[in-house]
Amino acid sequence: MKTARVVIMSVAVLAAGLAGYLAMNLSSPTVHINEISSTPVIEKMPTIDVLVTSSNLPVGSRLNEDSLEWKGWPEDGVVEGLIRRDARPDAITELTGVVVRLPLFAGEPLRSEKIVDSSSRIMSSLLPAGKRAVATEISVATSAGGFILPNDRVDVIMVRRKTSEEGFLTEVILSNIRILAIDQRIEEDAEGNRTAVGTTATLELTPDQTKIITVAQQMADRLTLALRSVADVREPDSDGAKYLLSGGDGVPAIQLIRSGTISKIGATNQSGE
Repeated sequence: MKTARVVIMSVAVLAAGLAGYLAMNLSSPTVHINEISSTPVIEKMPTIDVLVTSSNLPVGSRLNEDSLEWKGWPEDGVVEGLIRRDARPDAITELTGVVVRLPLFAGEPLRSEKIVDSSSRIMSSLLPAGKRAVATEISVATSAGGFILPNDRVDVIMVRRKTSEEGFLTEVILSNIRILAIDQRIEEDAEGNRTAVGTTATLELTPDQTKIITVAQQMADRLTLALRSVADVREPDSDGAKYLLSGGDGVPAIQLIRSGTISKIGATNQSGE
């Protein structure tokens, strides 16, 4: 009997010890997890200061200290062409007065491709190589109700009277032409409302297109600008109504424009005779 009691007591002691050991092992991970979760570790991504615009800037505006600022940019997101503070610490001062060539938006990193030198010749800076800037008079009635803005694409439509009968002729003389600038003046109505009204549009043209619109301005009773979709920006612009520059047979000719009528008064053949 005594031996049996000793065995039973031994088994009870071992069971109690095993239960305590298991209880300690089960509670330890919970304490460890709580300790880890209470002190989270946050890694900060390395950044580099790059020059960005602090406001929206339209084409033709000039940069200044108020429109530029340094902003931290993720180091792995810095690409070639961005202006870095470690490379050009005085960039804001250096770029003051520089002309915006393409639209810039607030917070956008500044790139050299979107700006031009700080000379006063703004329009010549905006013109691509081989292009010409030609101004033509417009009004609200001839410019899509005043909604045409710089960088929009338009068709130029010429309206002129028929020579032999009553009525008008309407023809598209230039297609998909880029607007470089709109000269605007502020008008105030009787109720004090102020509106911006364009009086002159400056078009981006090739040398041949420049000749076409020059002739059309002399012939036309009215030149109208028809606004095109922004989706047409990738389409090439047309050569235009070249027949305005040559005789009926396509051979270059000297033309006389009188009262809206074109008369060929001389021509040369291909050999120059």
